[in-house]
Amino acid sequence: MLRLNDLKLPLNHDETALRKSILARLAIQDDELKTVSIFKRSYDARKKGDIQLIYQLDISLDAKREAELLARFEGKSFLSPSPDTDYKFLAHAQSDFPNEQQQRPVIIGFGPCGILAALVLAQMGLKPIVLERGQDVRQRTKDTWGLWRERKLNTESNVQYGEGGAGTFSDGKLYSQVKDRRFLGRKVMTEFVKAGAPEEILMVSKPHIGTFKLVKMVENIRAEITRLGGEIRFNTKVDVIHREQSSDAQGQITGLTLSNGQHLQTHHVVLAIGHSARDTFEMLLNQGVYIEPKPFSIGFRIEHPQSVIDKARFGEQAGHPILGAADYKLVHHCKNGRSVYSFCMCPGGTVVAATSEEGRVVTNGMSQYSRNERNANAAVVVGIEPDKDYPEHVLAGIDLQRSLETLAYQLGGENYNAPAQLVGDYLRNTPSTALASVTPSYKPGVSLGDLSKALPDFANEAIREAIPAFDKQIKGFAMNDAILTGIETRTSSPICIKRGRDYQNLNTRGLYPAGEGAGYAGGILSAGIDGIKVAEALAIDLLKLDIAIPDGR
Repeated sequence: MLRLNDLKLPLNHDETALRKSILARLAIQDDELKTVSIFKRSYDARKKGDIQLIYQLDISLDAKREAELLARFEGKSFLSPSPDTDYKFLAHAQSDFPNEQQQRPVIIGFGPCGILAALVLAQMGLKPIVLERGQDVRQRTKDTWGLWRERKLNTESNVQYGEGGAGTFSDGKLYSQVKDRRFLGRKVMTEFVKAGAPEEILMVSKPHIGTFKLVKMVENIRAEITRLGGEIRFNTKVDVIHREQSSDAQGQITGLTLSNGQHLQTHHVVLAIGHSARDTFEMLLNQGVYIEPKPFSIGFRIEHPQSVIDKARFGEQAGHPILGAADYKLVHHCKNGRSVYSFCMCPGGTVVAATSEEGRVVTNGMSQYSRNERNANAAVVVGIEPDKDYPEHVLAGIDLQRSLETLAYQLGGENYNAPAQLVGDYLRNTPSTALASVTPSYKPGVSLGDLSKALPDFANEAIREAIPAFDKQIKGFAMNDAILTGIETRTSSPICIKRGRDYQNLNTRGLYPAGEGAGYAGGILSAGIDGIKVAEALAIDLLKLDIAIPDGR
């Protein structure tokens, strides 16, 4: 099997064009080409009048002919042997696991990272126990709608907490910029497809699932983990991680105390708690677990008509079924030394209430698989640094987040409405008093006014400079009627629970920080990949295997 890269064809090519193009590129006859399968398809829309599809293909000929082609095109990047993308398990427990000497591994958190860690450990025969403070995904969906429709917040079951993690109420993006030389992302998406995700996610360059499909998919993966001997406990919060200090200044995990008073003995814990588990961060720090502050970002959600974004990106091809709803990714480096960038762009989606604490307002973005809602939305955020913006202590970033979220709650009217302002008014520094052509999608509702009160001066200065700059790339981005909604604070975790090459915390053996909450992922796919990595490292240690932990790249 050969991998043929960077094969470009016009957007509206006919069914025969792909095969003809392969034959022409390789100078082979039609009867020599046995099979063709699309590994990846992307597009190049830089020239709106000539949008190109770009293919990565796996093709087969007879073995002798494949060898001849590899020799003929040696050194050319467009042709190589097809890589083996199948996942290889590093270990498998004996059939009688667990026994008295081998305690079951515990995973705290059942978002994308915890789900993949649990699944891989279960597939290895290690029968993990998963502890999730929130509810199962069906009940969690009802609780989340309680805030959106009735302004009733359940602080333990919401957009942030519960089965599936924060990614369940998102666009369901399944692409990442992390290096993935072992094709672990392929393992993640293959498991998603097995659980009911559309098969096309294995092929398109920017796959997504959407909330409704994620719900059923998550349930199916849970059922598979359970079938393999794993156990998932919902509405189960970890109150204390017990850490025994040793003479070499290292700690060792010995067990957990749960909110129901139960104690679990274990020496292996995957910490996949997500970026909003603030009380757990505090508990870990108090227990002596090594944690560092890290950068994160703050800003607003911006909404435009999706048709404006489609036209700016695709021109006359806007609405083409292959292209779908257009997205964007923007960054601007400001005169005041700050950087502003778009984040978590949701084509054809909605802005959602995402707080997990009473008396605070947080926004996020969400799309369904169809991406057919009227508005496009994205976060427009400013990067901030620990040493510069919150130097007081390790958890000072959380203090900053909370203060801004409380202020947004007050500006919104103290009823979970979000403060909002027209883009034109924000740029002119004039409070908004009436909506225009763009209707905000945020539920339960918005309160118009002066959004500049919701952010520090340096952030407003940077965003006001960035939006007109973005308009030069996306025509209409700075349109007067577009809506800004505040506030976006949960772009990433404000802390990093540091780990070493063995994936264990720097001063706590047996504790495996993982995913977004620990500072090692940013999105569903990268979190899932990280979950696989820590599961492998944990299995090697637990089973006392004499093999090297795979390179993390």
